[in-house]
Amino acid sequence: MKRHLLASLIILITLQSGLASEEGVLRPFERGSWQKLLHAHAGRPTLVHFWGVTCGPCKVELPQLGQFMKDHPAIDVVTISADLIPNLPDATRSMLARAGLSSAENWIFNDGFADRLRFEIDPAWQGDIPRTMLVARDGAITTIEGSAEIADLQKWSDAQAAATH
Repeated sequence: MKRHLLASLIILITLQSGLASEEGVLRPFERGSWQKLLHAHAGRPTLVHFWGVTCGPCKVELPQLGQFMKDHPAIDVVTISADLIPNLPDATRSMLARAGLSSAENWIFNDGFADRLRFEIDPAWQGDIPRTMLVARDGAITTIEGSAEIADLQKWSDAQAAATH
């Protein structure tokens, strides 16, 4: 009896930890999430990339960002799926995994009113993706509309590293 109870408990814990890690992979981006994200990364250089499953340029750029993340461990990399087509978590996870971004902090728009989320991030943003926001250690934000050039990201990363010395 004790063995069965112990085995059941181990299975339950394993399933729960699997679900918890699965949920942790793709966080719901809702009202207030932008300020929470900025607060959580305050003082650390952070690259925030907005993309979407249906965005052609995003499909090209994501693997480059995955490599950038590997090459620049001092930079926090955050992705936010801001697709106009809601509820694509499986496709989102799949694309992030293929791009080597599963270990990044990943979010997905989770509000039927995407305009409100975009306005909270940047009132001037009309929703075009890809879009990358580089948040410096001091909180200054540089926005890149369209695909980001890896050389520009490298320059920014080098400047952030220099700012610590």
